[in-house]
Amino acid sequence: METTRHFVATVYLVNDGAVALHEHDKLDMWLPAGGHIDRDELPHEAALREAEEETGLDVDLLAPEGDLSSATARSIPQPQHFLLEDINVSAEGVGHQHIDFIFYGEAASRDIDPGDGEQDADDWEWFTAADLRAHSERFADDVVEVGQQAIDAVESA
Repeated sequence: METTRHFVATVYLVNDGAVALHEHDKLDMWLPAGGHIDRDELPHEAALREAEEETGLDVDLLAPEGDLSSATARSIPQPQHFLLEDINVSAEGVGHQHIDFIFYGEAASRDIDPGDGEQDADDWEWFTAADLRAHSERFADDVVEVGQQAIDAVESA
């Protein structure tokens, strides 16, 4: 059976040593900002759009950009990670998969103000690396690990 795959972009927003996560309604798990990449978007553009829609925050991505370019190709900002994620897993198998471009971003503040149709600001919480470790049972292993790496990367940038 063929597996359907969607391209998505995620951004771990960091401010003052903590990362913003929310409990995703449909997936019933704690996640950073992110969502599907639109047909006319590049991954880093989708990450910035999703962060702004879901949190209302201005974000500076930590995304190195290569120096390759030609008449027909150019480098674009690179994600920190690529993940293949199983979505809607059941006894019948995997519903579909996400090919996730994971970015780190520095948020200008912690004043979350989601756009219309998004989850409430109260659904978001800021977690330090110590919080992620202390409450790791609340989060998927990759969220703990990547959240800690994002905090470290932003703090040392």
